[in-house]
Amino acid sequence: MARRGKTPKGRPVSGWVILDKPVGMGSTDAVAKMKWLFFAQKAGHAGTLDPLASGMLPIALGDATKTVPFVMDGTKTYRFTVRWGAETTTDDTEGPVTNSSDLRPTRQALEALLPRYRGEISQVPPQFSAIKIEGERAYDLARAGETVEIAARPVTIHRLDIVGEPDAATTVFEAECGKGTYVRSIARDLGRDLGCFGHVVDLRRVQVGGFTEDDLVTLDELMDAADEGLEELTEEQQASGARPRVVRFEALDRLILGTEAALSDLYEVPLSEDQAGRVLSGNPVLLRGRDAPAFCEEAYATGHGRLVAIGSIEQGSFHPKRVFGGRG
Repeated sequence: MARRGKTPKGRPVSGWVILDKPVGMGSTDAVAKMKWLFFAQKAGHAGTLDPLASGMLPIALGDATKTVPFVMDGTKTYRFTVRWGAETTTDDTEGPVTNSSDLRPTRQALEALLPRYRGEISQVPPQFSAIKIEGERAYDLARAGETVEIAARPVTIHRLDIVGEPDAATTVFEAECGKGTYVRSIARDLGRDLGCFGHVVDLRRVQVGGFTEDDLVTLDELMDAADEGLEELTEEQQASGARPRVVRFEALDRLILGTEAALSDLYEVPLSEDQAGRVLSGNPVLLRGRDAPAFCEEAYATGHGRLVAIGSIEQGSFHPKRVFGGRG
């Protein structure tokens, strides 16, 4: 006799929480916190953000986890501060200094060098990174005292600009880059090319894919929303030391963006109720109207403002590849 699958624990809530991650919190810890706050059945993030970094960590709940690849493949924008005069093992403030210099770069020297860091370039990831070396994470090997050879790889930097100069030893940059780019490597390599060395002292991610700073929600805002939904304990419960739990999620759920928010770069196919029903059953539907494309490699279909499916358009018909049945 076949065993029945376990009923998922939690709510079938779906959508995106665009967390303004505080410094000191790991990405995995942030996902666990959101899953607990929203009592969600599933949760995941779209791109690790170092504990020492702050800013945008898009967290997918429920069905939105199916759209994570679309966000991870999008561009990311970082605002970061480099301190000149020292290089560290971690390329940030966490590791000890390995090289130092009394030289400080001029604005003119920096501006002359930046074009070499724009476009598709070859970059060596930091020793302390999540890159896998023969099945082991580079940061695990580095923490064990091993020096590993990490191969250079192509990355794309669409934009790299100076946005501030607090003092002669510090420069603030903003970089818009593609998947796999390490900002700490940019700081390290700039310092080496300038002969003055450098490391990141502050790092903040301000954009991921189609999500912008306007979408950010802080941990304090989330906790305040959770407090609105706490159950009221009786005197007997209070005396027993019972802790209140979130039982009403309306305030929290207002902070969730729809699952389709991750698909802003794709063509949208609006469906009628009958078409949505066919697509949810895995069937293609013929698209009508002059503006409907005959072919489209990736598109998403919506019905009554809700995401129904991701698929392709072939010969004027939408073909679903992945359907969505949850909220959002």
